[in-house]
Amino acid sequence: MLAPEEQLHIISSGTAQIVPEEALLKKLKRDAPLNIKLGVDPTAPDIHLGHAVPLRKLRQFQDLGHEVTLIIGDGTALIGDPSGRNSTRPQLTREQINENAQTYVDQAFKVLDPSKTTLRYNSEWILDLDMEGLLKLLANFTVARILERDDFHNRYTSGQPISLHEFLYPVMQAYDSVVIKADVELGGTDQLFNLLAGRELMEKLDMEPQVCLTLPLLEGTDGVRKMSKSYGNYIGLTDAPEDIFGKAMSIPDEIMVKYFRLASNVPVDEVDRIEQGLANDELHPNKVKRQLARNLVELYHSADAAAAAEEHFNKVFKAHEVPDDIPIFEGQLTLNDEGQVYLAAFLHEAGLANSAGEARRLIDGGGVKINDEPVAPKHYNHDPAELAGAIIKVGKRKFLQLP
Repeated sequence: MLAPEEQLHIISSGTAQIVPEEALLKKLKRDAPLNIKLGVDPTAPDIHLGHAVPLRKLRQFQDLGHEVTLIIGDGTALIGDPSGRNSTRPQLTREQINENAQTYVDQAFKVLDPSKTTLRYNSEWILDLDMEGLLKLLANFTVARILERDDFHNRYTSGQPISLHEFLYPVMQAYDSVVIKADVELGGTDQLFNLLAGRELMEKLDMEPQVCLTLPLLEGTDGVRKMSKSYGNYIGLTDAPEDIFGKAMSIPDEIMVKYFRLASNVPVDEVDRIEQGLANDELHPNKVKRQLARNLVELYHSADAAAAAEEHFNKVFKAHEVPDDIPIFEGQLTLNDEGQVYLAAFLHEAGLANSAGEARRLIDGGGVKINDEPVAPKHYNHDPAELAGAIIKVGKRKFLQLP
């Protein structure tokens, strides 16, 4: 293992808070593998680079010689994490949770080392709690303490309803840490209260308390809002290589270093050098961004795929050429009552937009071209004869040819 101070430097890279940092250093000085915990509720099936930020930090711990416990919150997901919410989160069914969990695990192991990962489902202990056990657990927390959470406090003071079961969430997440004897727990900045609840419960049960490590939210490719599918600014772990490369090349220069620290596996010392080189104008941002884009493609595909994706990017965007491998739409065009093709619905059906609403926004913003001619805003209905053999381009990276 590296020296404790060197490990701490690597672990601190990109983190928001380590509470308390001196306790983590003390644990590292034992020169023995630590148990690093991350709990995730499978509320959605697919994950993107933003979701993968804590997974990437877990992998960093693994590469330093530590063990990871990944907890799938199939028990806590029945409650629904109230963090950052201004209303009660809709409860999922067990079937939805189980289906999402399997997809999440498959994608998580694109990042984590399976040989150093213990996978647990917290329904094992949460759903086995009897009334006596639950009461003993709840007795360690007060209503006043739970109401210190900003989201609960804000909802309470503004008269927004809080369901009683929501109060159980931080208690159950804390109980997870007790069961697996966590040394460190990771989470987003919005999870600090839950992480500290775990630390508090461990202390009350005369256990060595965990260290709480929070990670910042990753902005999406627009550089403004957090990465989210609903904003259309995400890079998915299962995206095609050319999409990952192209999307990475579209991020603003000012957040490149953050992407290196939170989303790549480039060594921390190298990222420090990149940050300094950019600040001193010694490195060209485009060259650095290409390094980032290649790294992201390699992480989730391969080095060969990264090289091919860069070649594709050069051909389409640098030389402004149409790629040779445009997919051909093999379905039947759906006509409306007027015998027209509703373009927004077609783009969604063909997989060029996440929804018809997103497609309309792309059209209105000039982001859709037919045979290299921008589609006019609000021009949604098209004669099928006009589309015969046409090449449709959506955004900067997506092409489709009609037969």
